[in-house]
Amino acid sequence: ASADPDQYDEKEYGPKARQLEFILSGSGANEEEFDRGSFSLAASLGYFLTDGFAAGARHNMTFFDSDELDRVFAATTRVFAEYHLDFDRFQPFLGANIGIRYGNEGIDETGTFAPELGVKFFALENAFILGMAEYQIFFEDADEASDGVDDGQFVYTVGIGFLF
Repeated sequence: ASADPDQYDEKEYGPKARQLEFILSGSGANEEEFDRGSFSLAASLGYFLTDGFAAGARHNMTFFDSDELDRVFAATTRVFAEYHLDFDRFQPFLGANIGIRYGNEGIDETGTFAPELGVKFFALENAFILGMAEYQIFFEDADEASDGVDDGQFVYTVGIGFLF
């Protein structure tokens, strides 16, 4: 009996309901006017409630130079929700995240909110490369969130992820 050559092309890429997703990534950020920047390392753990909808948690550690201090460390811990579109190996997504930013001297503890969009390219059925952009808005309380829009920062992320 000969093997059917098409049997190897029937792979299904992308997330399915009840799968876990783990991502390791690096990010670069800049202020609205591109005056200063920073670098972050991040880990993310998500759970797919349906084939296209995920929710999870993300933790970033950010390092940057400051005019006032030699070195500044900040971290953000956030929860996120994302909706993925299924285009076989390409999985564009839209989402949002909300959480808290904290750090060493010179970093005020603040809330953070960010709309996000990105794409995952599945190199294997359960492994992908991630590209994402978001606009982080910082605020002390809900009344200040609209003021934070003007002082937000763009964050660009690349990473690698796995589905389990």
